[in-house]
Amino acid sequence: MHRTHWEWPFFGPEHRTLGAGLDAWARDHLRWREPEDVDAACRELVAALGKAGWLRYAVCGREFGGARDTLDVRTLCVVRETLAYHDGLADFAFALQGLGSAPVGLFGTPDQRRRYLPRVASGEAIPAFALTEPEAGSDAAALRCEARPEDGGYVLNGTKTFVSNGGIADFYVVFARTGEADGARGITAFVVEASAPGLQVVERIEASAPHPLATLRFEDCWVPEVQRVGERAAGFRVAMRTLDVFRTTVAAAAVGFARRALDEARDRAVGRRMFGARLADLPLAQAALADMAARVDASALLTYRAAWLHDLGERAVGEAAMAKMVATENAQRVVDAAVQLWGGLGVTRGTVVEALYRQVRALRIYEGATEVQRLVVARELLREGGGESRGADGV
Repeated sequence: MHRTHWEWPFFGPEHRTLGAGLDAWARDHLRWREPEDVDAACRELVAALGKAGWLRYAVCGREFGGARDTLDVRTLCVVRETLAYHDGLADFAFALQGLGSAPVGLFGTPDQRRRYLPRVASGEAIPAFALTEPEAGSDAAALRCEARPEDGGYVLNGTKTFVSNGGIADFYVVFARTGEADGARGITAFVVEASAPGLQVVERIEASAPHPLATLRFEDCWVPEVQRVGERAAGFRVAMRTLDVFRTTVAAAAVGFARRALDEARDRAVGRRMFGARLADLPLAQAALADMAARVDASALLTYRAAWLHDLGERAVGEAAMAKMVATENAQRVVDAAVQLWGGLGVTRGTVVEALYRQVRALRIYEGATEVQRLVVARELLREGGGESRGADGV
């Protein structure tokens, strides 16, 4: 039933072809696993995705190795949903190639794009997006990392944490305060090479679902002026524009996780015998599967509506927030139901549903927690009704 979603009118022939081709490739090359060396596995996945040509869809600009001149959100969503279904770490690897390089693709100079984007598209370079700080997560405008103008560049001092690809990235897009104003108006973006003196990986963070994740410290780290991304004091806009593109894709990854959980639950219910019948013949199991299927399709409809509106050039802030909010919350519930149907094996390492259970939780937090998305949806609703609410910076 749920396999028909590629036929929905949100998609064009190119999206359907991409989805089918990637699904076939993924079945041959990917599997849910718990790698012993997460860093090495992530590097291998980036290289494999690059060699197969899939990373081109995460980069904008054909002349810089991208598949299109602009980032197509439906394409990003198709790729993320498909990869998430087959392997959570593969989805992570693809998503970070896009998120980490998008500020350069959207706001970088021609020279910056030539130096970085082709290597990202081929899988030869791994980028990272360094925005979050110990005291600045959802409230990104509260960041304190400082970039002081000096000697034809800037000297960075401060800390970034929960940096995905931290420790394995070849370069970081770093957001720091240049002092023009308080709040969102005094932030500038920079590309910082991983080898830059003064940049240290001070902690590797162990998450419930293994990913390359780290805390970075900048101590008198000099960055030349040519590494600034976008205009000075426009870094908050760079960050928010990037997150606006990728927020809906988080919802798509959630849909992929939920679809896989539903399939695993259905297969388990059909194959498991108990009380003299199949688990699938018991009314409570059937009700659980029905609820799971409805949650998956509801999430997918909201996700691809938001992606479609974005690609049409429409303002889709509320729709993207609603998609991210609903899809990630629903995915948590669908995966939890799958674990319940699997019983004891559902919490046993080595099963797909157990890995999904740990993988899906973070989606409700990163790139805007569910609580923040609720505020965004409410603000957009009030704005449309003429009673606009004044939101906080970063919301």
